This record gives sequence, structure tokens and C-alpha cells, in this order.
Amino acid sequence: MQHLKYFENNATAVITFSRPNALNALNSDVFTELNLILEKLEQSEKIQVLVLTGEGKAFVAGADIAEMKGKNATEAAIFSRMGHQIFNRLEHLPQVVIGAVNGFALGGGLELALACDFLLASDKAKFSAPEINLGLIPGFCGTWRLPRVIGLNNARYYLLTAAMFDAAEAHRLGLVQQVYPPSELMNEVMKTSELMASKGPGAMKALKRVLLTGQEKGLKDGCEQETEEFAHLFSGEAQEGMQAFLEKRPPEW
Repeated sequence: MQHLKYFENNATAVITFSRPNALNALNSDVFTELNLILEKLEQSEKIQVLVLTGEGKAFVAGADIAEMKGKNATEAAIFSRMGHQIFNRLEHLPQVVIGAVNGFALGGGLELALACDFLLASDKAKFSAPEINLGLIPGFCGTWRLPRVIGLNNARYYLLTAAMFDAAEAHRLGLVQQVYPPSELMNEVMKTSELMASKGPGAMKALKRVLLTGQEKGLKDGCEQETEEFAHLFSGEAQEGMQAFLEKRPPEW
């Protein structure tokens, strides 16, 4: 991998975006590398949590404008759809996906963060959707995901003004779940990852599927899938979980 660093620690995998000279900006090569990793993770039984973070002072500071500048409308549509496909794949991974936002999450970097299950951030992190300053709009499903996370009017404000906001404001808006000093971020992320990995793996995957169905299809479909997944777990790991609770011992997943 040229632009991404990947390592595994027990049940956790970590992807670090590593184009520090370009503030980890997303280009076609980065998308190709990320897609290859996600494809492998979809088949992994070992990895239960994926962490995304950036090298240097940025998480991901948007799409690579130098690459985008030369595209025509047809090529721009292909690039946008590539982002859609990969971010959707990320969002639908069976693993829990934690965004460890260490610095700038701008434009496409904010859209990448929105495709994670939740975000833990450094108190130095900065967020913005600056596309309108370039005469553009978000191209990687940011217009769909951002309103669902921070509310429609908040999304309108930040999309239309391109205003930058800090980690404290991101936490107030519900975009970020916890904020830490930079020196503590990855330690806290790995603690959270270990906590996630201690849960019932089948239940974690089922919960992700049900939550996404509810968001994408609506109440009726979401509730129906919830019942199906709830009942299915009774023929598997839920029996061990309930037995361990009654016996006052840790479950053996």
C-alpha cells in the first residue's frame, strides 16, 4: 500500500491515511487501496473493529483538488460514484467502524467520517464542508448523511456557509461522541475498540444491519428486520450470553 498504512491488533484493524504532504487528501489511488482493504475485511471473522485515522495534522483534508481540477463532468460523476460505493461499503462493513479524528476532517474527509459508526476526536480536530467555496457541493453522500447526524438546519448552515467548527462544537452537534487531548486519543480509541470486541460478535453485526435498515428504509422495515435479527440470535450466541449472566461469569463468545 502506497497511501494507506494497515495493521491488526488482536480483533482490531487500524487504517491510517498516509499522504501527509497532501494532508491525506482522497484521490483515485487512495480509493482503490481503501476498497481493497474493505473487501478483505468483509470476509474476516477475526477482525471485529476497524479504526480509521490520519497521519500528521489531518484526518483527511478533503478530496485531492489537483486531481479533480482536470476532470470533465463525466469523469467527475465517475469519481463521485467511486466515493459513494466505497463509503457505502465502509458504512455496511460487518465490523464496528470508529473514526479517530486526529486533525482536519474537511470536505471528503468529513464525508468519510460520516460513514463511520461513531467518532472519537482530538480536541485539535477541525471540521468543515468547504465545497461551496469552490463552486461545488459534497460528492460522496455528505448531503445525505450530514443532515441525519446533526439535523437538517445545522447541516444547511455548515454546508451553505462552509464554516469551520472545532471538536467541542462537533460534540455538541452529536457528530463526535467523545473528545480527548491529542496525546490520549489513540489510547482511548483502542480502549473503546477492546470494549466493542468484548461484545457478542453476532449481536454487533445484527445491530449494525438493523440500524442501517431503519435509516435507509424507514420504521416498518427497520422494526421487521429488528424482530428477525432478535429472534435469530436466540438460536446462537444469546443463549451463552444469558447463561453467563445467570451464572455471573463472562460470556465465552
